[in-house]
Amino acid sequence: MAAAPVWSVDPRTGKQREQVAVEATAQEVDAVVRAAQDARAALADRTVRAAFLRTAADRLEAAKDGLVEVADAESALGPVRLTGELARTCFQLRSFADIVDEGAFLDVVINHPDDTATPPIPDLRRYKIPLGVVAVYSASNFPFAFSVAGGDTASALGAGCPVVVKAHPDHPALSELVAKVLREAAVEHGIPAGVVGLVHGFEAGIELIKHPLVAAAGFTGSIRGGRALFDAAAARPVPIPFHGELGSLNPVLITEAAADERADAIGAGLAGSMTLGVGQFCVKPGLVLVPSGASGDSLVKSLTDAVSDTSAGVLLDHRMRDNFVAGVAERAELPDVDSPGAPGAGGEHTVAPGFLTVAADKLTAEGAYDLLLEECFGPVTVVARYADDAEVTAVLSRLPGNLTATVHLSAEEAAGEGRGAELLAELTPLAGRVLVNGWPTGVAVAAAQHHGGPYPATTSTSTSVGGTAVERWLRPVTYQGAPAALLPVELRDENPLGLPRRFNGRLER
Repeated sequence: MAAAPVWSVDPRTGKQREQVAVEATAQEVDAVVRAAQDARAALADRTVRAAFLRTAADRLEAAKDGLVEVADAESALGPVRLTGELARTCFQLRSFADIVDEGAFLDVVINHPDDTATPPIPDLRRYKIPLGVVAVYSASNFPFAFSVAGGDTASALGAGCPVVVKAHPDHPALSELVAKVLREAAVEHGIPAGVVGLVHGFEAGIELIKHPLVAAAGFTGSIRGGRALFDAAAARPVPIPFHGELGSLNPVLITEAAADERADAIGAGLAGSMTLGVGQFCVKPGLVLVPSGASGDSLVKSLTDAVSDTSAGVLLDHRMRDNFVAGVAERAELPDVDSPGAPGAGGEHTVAPGFLTVAADKLTAEGAYDLLLEECFGPVTVVARYADDAEVTAVLSRLPGNLTATVHLSAEEAAGEGRGAELLAELTPLAGRVLVNGWPTGVAVAAAQHHGGPYPATTSTSTSVGGTAVERWLRPVTYQGAPAALLPVELRDENPLGLPRRFNGRLER
């Protein structure tokens, strides 16, 4: 039977643009993984792989116009958004090149023998080594930054791990172009082109997670798809780490004092955050706790006005559009749920942004309203009106893990008056990033960033954004009593590479 074709589709019309590739067979997946495995040794030199990452960024920038054009044709995200996302992608590549050059991610620790300790300490030398081939599953909503050249790929290559990317079906043509750029950058530095593999197709993704030479995986997508791959990774004869980002409600709490102080600004800010990118951000605020009463009414009016000024938009594909329309309708049909923002279908190929409202007490116990506590991908949020602090606590206690949790406080609360600190502590167990007086959309690529959270937000405690993302693809190893002549150069006393390290308990930089 002939392999199934892979088509590039225009989400603005639903029409096929071109056939890009064919879905990979099990034999083809095996060949791509083995080619990646064969490229491992070429990544061992940190200077070479840092140069490779920088060249990849340079080449992506040089190809910007063509890449953005194809990305827009396949995603409908618009040239402005995509140009910014490509810039972020190049910044990520260069950031990991800097991390590779610095070498602190190796976590070098050396202990000389100490016979006076109890028990005695032998000669111990510890650092981290790359796991091996990493499988990367591209996201639909970030065709650059969470795809072929995205953060998972950049951090894995930075760790010294080749990658095999399972292309997302929403942007297969772009995936092919970006993979070609990365391979050309690799070859320029004497690294085999197979260091970045690419496969298409659902079955190829299953074969990839099962392949015995794949040592770890990174995923961004749905709870259903991510959980299936997570279970497959755990069911292997040799289980592997699976770092998956699956789904997030990203709750926002507005205190009554904050609503009294700036209801209009908060309503407008919420509208901007929940509709950004047609609501297709993983950190879109999906549940907002708003006080009952006059200040809450003012906030909802501001939200209504701002959302009504937001045009209908195109989602990444028609399947997502159908799921959004059906999901909004199912939620709106619940008793006592209102839809003043009128979310739903905006046209044959578009969706209209909006919001639903419900009394918070409906969410405090298990039942039909649990649907409102599940993520609905697209430009919609649920505004839950609470009567008192007890209802807030009851709703928060029922939430699953999230990427973010946000609280909006008044100036006095932010200065330490009232329940500000208590609310911050209440939100902390729910998320990997807790915001005060801000909006979760917009994830800075920075050393202190954490993009992860309790399950189902992610399947591990690691981050997929920021410098520490490299730690996902490394494992520690300690050498005991190894002769100096046999030690890896990173672990020798003289420190010829000038690495940051902890030497006999003292931090050296």
